[in-house]
Amino acid sequence: MAERSFKKEVQQLRIGEGEEFRGEGILAVTKGLLQSGVGYVAGYQGSPISHLMDVLADANDILQELGVHFEASASEATAAATLAASVMYPIRGAVTWKSTVGTNVASDALANLASGGVTGGALVIVGEDYGEGSSIMQERSHAFAMKSQIWLLDPRPNLESMVKAVEDGFELSEASKTPVMLQLRIRGCHVHGRFIAKENKRPAFSLAEALESPARDTSRIVLPPASFLHEQEKIKERWPAAIRYIKEHKLNEHFDGDQKDIGLILQGGLYNGVIRSLQLLGLADNFGNSRIPLYVMNVTYPVIEDEVIDFCRDKRAVLLLEEGQPDYIEQNLHAVLRRAGIDTHLSGKDVLPMAGEYTTQVMRDGVREFLKRHRPESLQTHPAVAVDAQAEARQLEITEVSRPKPAKPVAVEQPITFHKQVEGLASVVPPRPAGFCTGCPERPIFSALTLAQETLGQHHISCDIGCHLFSILPPFNLGATTMGYGLGASSAAAFNVPAAKRPISIMGDGGFWHNGLSSGIGNAVFNKYDGVIVIVDNFYASATGGQDILSSRAENPDRSTNNPIDHAVRGVGVKWVRTLDRTYDVARVRATIEEALTTDIKGPKVIIAQSECMLNKQRRIKPLFNKAVKEGKRVVKERFGVDPDVCTGDHACIRLSGCPSLSVKDSGDPLKEDPVAHVESSCVGCGNCGEVAHAAVLCPSFYRADIVHNPTGGDRFLARVRGAVIGFLQRRRAARLAQYAL
Repeated sequence: MAERSFKKEVQQLRIGEGEEFRGEGILAVTKGLLQSGVGYVAGYQGSPISHLMDVLADANDILQELGVHFEASASEATAAATLAASVMYPIRGAVTWKSTVGTNVASDALANLASGGVTGGALVIVGEDYGEGSSIMQERSHAFAMKSQIWLLDPRPNLESMVKAVEDGFELSEASKTPVMLQLRIRGCHVHGRFIAKENKRPAFSLAEALESPARDTSRIVLPPASFLHEQEKIKERWPAAIRYIKEHKLNEHFDGDQKDIGLILQGGLYNGVIRSLQLLGLADNFGNSRIPLYVMNVTYPVIEDEVIDFCRDKRAVLLLEEGQPDYIEQNLHAVLRRAGIDTHLSGKDVLPMAGEYTTQVMRDGVREFLKRHRPESLQTHPAVAVDAQAEARQLEITEVSRPKPAKPVAVEQPITFHKQVEGLASVVPPRPAGFCTGCPERPIFSALTLAQETLGQHHISCDIGCHLFSILPPFNLGATTMGYGLGASSAAAFNVPAAKRPISIMGDGGFWHNGLSSGIGNAVFNKYDGVIVIVDNFYASATGGQDILSSRAENPDRSTNNPIDHAVRGVGVKWVRTLDRTYDVARVRATIEEALTTDIKGPKVIIAQSECMLNKQRRIKPLFNKAVKEGKRVVKERFGVDPDVCTGDHACIRLSGCPSLSVKDSGDPLKEDPVAHVESSCVGCGNCGEVAHAAVLCPSFYRADIVHNPTGGDRFLARVRGAVIGFLQRRRAARLAQYAL
């Protein structure tokens, strides 16, 4: 069950020659694959490319009609190795994943693929997750493309350009016998637009034909002496072939302007932001026509030296807009221009930030600084600049007013930990750290772990990639490290030494099947690791959108599911295994963790904590619930609350739970100064707050209320009886209070 369904939208993939395609960038890329005659597609989900995997899954019927094989790979390494089908055979293949983390996982297969080269077109579509909205370390795909000599496309973020980049990518790959990487930024993945479609193509050479006529060429296999020759082949044959194709087919674009003595060179993916920044400076119109000449690098690697020289030759100064660091392209362009004897001044990171996302505001400021230095008269002719300046002044006023004033000087010097831009934002917008969803079944696991540590003391905890990583933030504040998807157990491997306290590591079910089974559990068994490994099994790859995995409980017609994690764990040799089938039972989870930390049994202790992801559960049961209500069936919805008369206002329940629906409100009692706990209407009835309160021996103030839809006669009778009893007790209590008042 994915985050959203594209069943309706994918029908557009059937449209033919001359028809107008309208939709999102991800759908357009899929259409580009089908128009290119792709033979197979594989990949691993991850932002911002998860939706591409979901689109492909929902369009599997269309793919099968065309003879295209699609599969959701076990990992990015599996997906990259799938491209081996294009090494010996003229079959076009595409794979996709989140970069740069996915590229790191796939690096071994990609390096071998790039070394031996390909026969059919091989396209790697990476979702570039760079900037303040990213969930990963800030790195760029560019470095890997350079390292392994894989051509890197970064098209302008509009549907026509992205579809063309898919088609050009396959052609370029075949012309140069080199895999091609297509970089899609977040805005490109989700941009909406239109383009004129072409007919879908069946693969010219199918996978079945390849199996019937096997081919073998040892010169393409990475073994000596062929591997030594591959490096020479890359430089002497493949590189020149790629340069020829890029120049002849004009993959990079040049847009002229009337201010011909200056120019902008930019990565294709930045084009929309650059045009907007020029509009704000009065140097581009609403149709995107720029007064400053633009050289748009839809191919950012390799750099086409002749095109750069031609663009810069007659200009006094040029500004390069290259997002992120290191400044690979800027260094390259300096070398190109100086070797050619071109004395054009090249600006880049001197007026733009070395690191961080290039938003419209950042690029506007950089372009303005560049123009102040090299063509100041360009900034004096348009009222938009003055309006923009007023807006900036207003923002500065807001920032100054909202900036918190310290009550007294801080004695300890605090290190600078944020970029100035982030610092300015933080002074206006209150921090909102990421956290678990309402009703998340992982929340009680970490409540239980917190309670266990209160009894047994603090332990070293190694975290992992996934929703469970939110446990490092308040209110839990658990975990010391995270090293990669499925590497939670591996991250604690060094702590396999005799000590009074055992190390604890966490991994999710997605990470377990991705990497953790071999690198974590298998490694722990092999090295007689004596720590505790908690596997959070919420039935899906929840952090990437809720896709099915091997251990999912769903019946998936296209995939093999219902393969229990404990079978795999026992299969590699773990003897101490405990499976908890309801994580909301905080007392039981706590007891199991304490048992694992104190048992005399040696070897890895594995706890599998199972409960369905609440988001996916709500997606699954809400339609069924609403249907039942409309049909007049009796259905019950659970809700939880706090009795304000019983609650003491201690708020330990909030500190141990952190659920977004658990808040505070005024008690209404003048004798209670502190607000009492309160359950908001967003509650999904998981019961975690009450379970935590009871497990921690806090208070009995939590109650459960059952909301009955379409009640039966028996329900109505019980409601009347309960109402009568409660009314009697309330009247008696009121009468007693009245006596005391007298």
